[in-house]
Amino acid sequence: MNELERIRDQIVRSLEGEAWHGASLLELLDGVEVEAAAARPMPQAHTIWEIVLHLSATAEAVLARLGGEARTLSLEQEWPALPAEGGAAAWAADRQRLEQVHRALIEALGELDEAGLDTSSLDEPIVPGFSSIYVTLHGLVQHSLYHAGQIALLKKAQDPPPP
Repeated sequence: MNELERIRDQIVRSLEGEAWHGASLLELLDGVEVEAAAARPMPQAHTIWEIVLHLSATAEAVLARLGGEARTLSLEQEWPALPAEGGAAAWAADRQRLEQVHRALIEALGELDEAGLDTSSLDEPIVPGFSSIYVTLHGLVQHSLYHAGQIALLKKAQDPPPP
């Protein structure tokens, strides 16, 4: 297995499952209804839905970088507001968007050359040494799993303790 295949495997595991740490993003989101997605059981924390929008926006930026666009996100782009019409259909569409952008990323990895992993994904690095395609892809996995942990805690905060 080469490095691109290993990175692809990690992205798939963080999205779909068989992750070493526990539940993947899709496993955690399975069965989350719109009310739970929009709930704020921890006043200072983002909601599950906000985190899903954030993960999609970040993954879309990474996908753009793989395509040669040196995309960065403003705070508003990085943490989009919940849709005004925030019903079950909007929640389902946002979950689907999260899955679709990750699948597009996985597909885009097949177009990459392993030699290109050390090329920059940004015109000007935000932090020197942290803008290569290699670091960006590993960062995406780390970022996804960090927020998966938040989603797990938000779900637990909403579940009543057993009697």
